[in-house]
Amino acid sequence: MKRTLSFRRRLSAGFLAASLIPLLACSAMMLQIFRLRMTAEAEREMAEYLSAASAALDTAFDAFTQAAVRLRDSAITAAALAGDGAEDTLVNGELFAAAGEARSYASFDLYDLRGRRRYSTRQSTGEEQLPTDWGVLYAASGPGEPMTFTACGDVTDTEAPLLQGAALLTGAGGRETGYLVVSVYYAGFRQLLEGKYGAQNDLMVLSPYWRPVYCVQPSLADALAPRLRSRLLAGEALDSPEEEFLYAVERHERSGLYLVLRRPQVFTEETIRLLHTVSLGCAVVCVALSIFMSLTLSRQMFRPIQRLRQGIGEVEHDNLDVRVAAGEEDELGELAGRFNNMVEALRRNREALVENQRELNQAQIRMLQAQLNPHFLCNTLDTMKWISKINKVPQVAEMSANLADILRFCISPEEFAPLRREVEILERYVEIQEIRMSGAFTFRVELPEELADCLIPKMILQPLVENAILHGLEGVEDGAVEVAVREEGEMLRITVRDNGTGLPPEMAAGRYQSRGPAGKHLGLYNVNTILTKYYGDGCGLFLENASEGGAAVTAVLPVRREGEEPC
Repeated sequence: MKRTLSFRRRLSAGFLAASLIPLLACSAMMLQIFRLRMTAEAEREMAEYLSAASAALDTAFDAFTQAAVRLRDSAITAAALAGDGAEDTLVNGELFAAAGEARSYASFDLYDLRGRRRYSTRQSTGEEQLPTDWGVLYAASGPGEPMTFTACGDVTDTEAPLLQGAALLTGAGGRETGYLVVSVYYAGFRQLLEGKYGAQNDLMVLSPYWRPVYCVQPSLADALAPRLRSRLLAGEALDSPEEEFLYAVERHERSGLYLVLRRPQVFTEETIRLLHTVSLGCAVVCVALSIFMSLTLSRQMFRPIQRLRQGIGEVEHDNLDVRVAAGEEDELGELAGRFNNMVEALRRNREALVENQRELNQAQIRMLQAQLNPHFLCNTLDTMKWISKINKVPQVAEMSANLADILRFCISPEEFAPLRREVEILERYVEIQEIRMSGAFTFRVELPEELADCLIPKMILQPLVENAILHGLEGVEDGAVEVAVREEGEMLRITVRDNGTGLPPEMAAGRYQSRGPAGKHLGLYNVNTILTKYYGDGCGLFLENASEGGAAVTAVLPVRREGEEPC
């Protein structure tokens, strides 16, 4: 047989599980939620910083594009680059006006078609020659197109341009005249993006091929960019829980550059270990408290339950004098009190049951003795019938035979009888009344054949007809009594009508109102009581006075045929 834990141990285990599992689950869940919440907040701030940096680049590229458009439409610039002798002062003024405030973080240079620099907003020594068959001039956009930008130089070289853009300039008639080259150096990037990425973050600008263009800390670029590019090519995330930093990336659509923001992790490994240590320490303390409380509570609950268990065992051995000490005034003490009340009630019920059984035996003896008298009366009535026939007194013989049939029907053990049999006994009773009253009334029964087999409590029609004959037809000549049976839905309605004086107004109010067995309407009271006891409050007697005179009493009960269970 499989051994199970005792109730006390299961109760202790239940207390421990109920206290520890939610605590540990909530602790782990809250730690994880706090970590995710802080990480999400950091990612949101990083996205805002990237949006601000991208907006700064948009502002710069708008200025570059506007400068290129203005210089394309400048006749002075076209003449100077074509060698038509334009004054340098006018050309420089046109160049500086087109550059506007953007020249504070970018250098604007004009090159002729052979790649020689002619004018610049940046102070420089000597001439600079750029190839036209490759590099930034070769990638310059056609007339009317935005500038094309190219990453160049070493990100760690603060004196060389980090990003250059070129636009092809045209003169009258669409003739190409030269190039506008915009160069952004490390200092320009720093001025443009200063304050856009947060004090604790590092910002890096990468080319479309994830080559470094600019980095807040130039020494990080050469080591960080290849690692990020390899992770990107491998389909891995840029950051992971094991990393010390979070990364956020945003692509600048107009230039194709990638802005990468690096931020220290919200929780370092040391911080996470500290949180886990604190959580574990709290869990150990809670485990100790839970064990202490569970043992204390289980002991307090087990003692009264043990007393109840012993008391129930005594009751099983038929000891109804046992009592359980109530103990403390709590639910368990109340349970002990109710157990004592239950045992006392059982003791009283057993005594009452013994007394009832004694009275039942006596009643059965009296019933068996009483059954001898009706049998004696039936035999006596049969003897009277034959003596009446011998002495040629047919009325006495008929009354004796009818009364004998009625008595035999009454003392039969069946509680229910078919309507056909009930009507036969009713007709025997009516024949006796017709002899007694010398035919002063007529009697008619209307019983459909399909309802003749319906079962009803026996001897419920005779009191109704008797009440109609003795009370309804009192003082009435040419009286008439009619019994009509009909079915409505699943209910059987048996109506006894007479053409007598009718019912008192207080009785002809629909449903029969029981006023106790006393009085001259004992038959109505008994029939109504039988119907309600058998079938419930929805059934019973309904009384009314007919408009043409007389009264109608209707018995309402369910339709039930032989072989069906009673309701």
